[in-house]
Amino acid sequence: MRFKSRNLRALAEMVIGDNDKFQYRSSSYITQFFQECDLDLIHNGSTRWAWTSDRLAELLSEPSEAPNTLPPRFVHVLRVLMQKGDATEKDPDRQIALAELNKPLSREGFEAFYGDDSHLYIRHIGTQTISVAISPHRPFTPDEIRKRESLSRFLDGCSEDDLIGEVLLPLFRQLGFQRISAAGHKDKALEYGKDVWMRFVLPTQHVLYFGMQAKKGKLDAAGSTHGSNSNVAEIHNQLLMMLGHEIFDPETSKKVLVDHAFIVAGGEITKQAKNWLDGKLDATRRSQILFMDREDILNLYVVSVLALPKSATPQTPLLDEIPF
Repeated sequence: MRFKSRNLRALAEMVIGDNDKFQYRSSSYITQFFQECDLDLIHNGSTRWAWTSDRLAELLSEPSEAPNTLPPRFVHVLRVLMQKGDATEKDPDRQIALAELNKPLSREGFEAFYGDDSHLYIRHIGTQTISVAISPHRPFTPDEIRKRESLSRFLDGCSEDDLIGEVLLPLFRQLGFQRISAAGHKDKALEYGKDVWMRFVLPTQHVLYFGMQAKKGKLDAAGSTHGSNSNVAEIHNQLLMMLGHEIFDPETSKKVLVDHAFIVAGGEITKQAKNWLDGKLDATRRSQILFMDREDILNLYVVSVLALPKSATPQTPLLDEIPF
């Protein structure tokens, strides 16, 4: 990814403090700043803004995690630059500095904002995709644990439509999927085995199409469906329909087949269910199936900056919804 020269210079002037809304940094302090960003960069004594602009351009040239996102190390530099611990009396909540940062970012189609954890996040204005790769497998903070518990309680009592509309659709949009279309459950005859279809654009601009079959509760290999639990045999026919039925992409005006199918459960997907389904599908179709259960949903949702569903009441005011 490339930024225009004037936007890179504006960002560089914030790093070195030539923009008076930011801390001034001489040569040695520029080196110290990049060390705080876990980067082994040493200022060579040349013109401060030009050297810093070149380093930012190098970071921008690194691969991004997903389309419409910025490279992780570049984002990390901006997060260190905008730490709220560096606030001053004239700018106690760093909103003045944030407005300055957003001037060059907005010209490139991005917007920076603070999450409820006081960390800086950057999203693509057009798609709302967040430019930060946060591992869902890291230890959670106490606030994130409470958020996870609130979402878990919501999943216990929500309907299948609520699971799709209030949790899965926002989550997959956050992850960079496009053209997300939900079939809904009012007219099941038109679903053709899928609740949702969506597309994902690779960095090479190739497009992959995904279908999703979502179930509210546990997915197991029992002989029949009981309560909120779903039998995997019911999923089998829906999968065959999903993988064999064409979908129309209005953006390309073409009919295409689904490349991969997500099986998503608001509860557990048992190992027996996965094994049963693997045994029923041939090798080609088996490679097209992706599983996602409650643990995956909770972990991905918690590390994102998505607001909790309206009916999922958080246990602390620190978990208030983040406006988009």
